[in-house]
Amino acid sequence: MSQCVEPIVGKILAGWRYDISGLAPEMRGDYEQHFADCEHCRGRQKLHRIIDISLIALASVSAAVFLLAFAVIRHFGPRHAFLLEVGALGGFALSALIWLIVAIATPAPMAVVDAAKLGARHVHDRLPAEIRERLPEDLRMKITGS
Repeated sequence: MSQCVEPIVGKILAGWRYDISGLAPEMRGDYEQHFADCEHCRGRQKLHRIIDISLIALASVSAAVFLLAFAVIRHFGPRHAFLLEVGALGGFALSALIWLIVAIATPAPMAVVDAAKLGARHVHDRLPAEIRERLPEDLRMKITGS
């Protein structure tokens, strides 16, 4: 595994879980440059975002399965339906709470938004000029960032 090119900056970024999304743009420049230069920190940041997004996806799937279980219990009405329904709704509530905690505590939603903006920018750049000019100015500003 590669080593960090600037261990002090790498330790700062590791303490922030490689998240610089909350920094002001003027403070972010040096850290973005470090990510551009340092393969080690870039890989660690990617790993952290994969874990964060995987946790959100897993909590979402879990919540969906508990809702499906609740619907199946309601439909078939087994002998101890009330206890099973309470269990299914409790599992859904716990999954939703975990999803919320992960979404608040990690920069995963910002990573997804950044990826969506990057994709929109690529699509915008490939559009013919006449279509690009027909887009509203505020939308064009959001997509291009300028």
